[in-house]
Amino acid sequence: MQDDKAWMGAGPAGHSPQPSSLDTAAAYSARVNNYWQGGKDHFAADRAAAEEALAAFPDLATAVRAGQPWRRRVTRFLVTEGGIGQFLDLGTGLPAGETIGQMAGALRPDCRTVYVDHDPMVVAHARALLPRHPASCRVVEADIRDPAAVLAAAAATLDLGQPVTVILASVLHLIPDADDPYGMVSRYLDRTPAGSYLVIAHPSSDLRPEASAGMAASLNKAVSQQRSYRDHAQVSRFFAGLDLVEPGVVPLPRWRPDSEEEAGAPTMAWAGVGRKP
Repeated sequence: MQDDKAWMGAGPAGHSPQPSSLDTAAAYSARVNNYWQGGKDHFAADRAAAEEALAAFPDLATAVRAGQPWRRRVTRFLVTEGGIGQFLDLGTGLPAGETIGQMAGALRPDCRTVYVDHDPMVVAHARALLPRHPASCRVVEADIRDPAAVLAAAAATLDLGQPVTVILASVLHLIPDADDPYGMVSRYLDRTPAGSYLVIAHPSSDLRPEASAGMAASLNKAVSQQRSYRDHAQVSRFFAGLDLVEPGVVPLPRWRPDSEEEAGAPTMAWAGVGRKP
């Protein structure tokens, strides 16, 4: 199992790789989220945008960090109860802790994971992990709105004839309705066999309506990727045709928490897991 530094790919003298196309003047969602997680991979523009959002929802950083124990719980369920050993992580971002692949690999060494993102900083950092796991890990630089291209690349690592977990953790809110996010998710699932899973965490518009509206307004001014928060019914629609795993689509900390402390964490996100029958 690799630690945080291994994932972030520290290079000579401890510096992380930075691609030549990296834009540090504008705020990017992955780096803003990394700031909220307590990570170190962000720049002044990202920090400014993140702090403006915190003014609208002061518990935001705590809520974002609740995503890490949720990922651990979901991964444990998928590997130990779902029997899943393949993961397609769409919109990987810049994790400030263990990745899904690292968590899964600790439970089942033969797990395979494909990470997909189009942010050059995310891709550079993720690829730094590849030499350590050449057969079980692959990074695809692509727009997740192009399922055909993503799946063609992922097939070099994943056996798409066997069950796969498709993960969309805090990324679907960056796909506007005009880009048909429901059709996009369906196209991914259409290429997976029965027994595959869909995992979603999605910022909500209805758990904390005033805070959500304030955050969206603030971030949409500062970050190039515009966001569309969705309500419970809209998030549940992504699971149409799937068997929802108990407890269904619920506030993120309440998805099978390991403790009352985890269950009581602040949140403004819906989360759910569905199985393809």
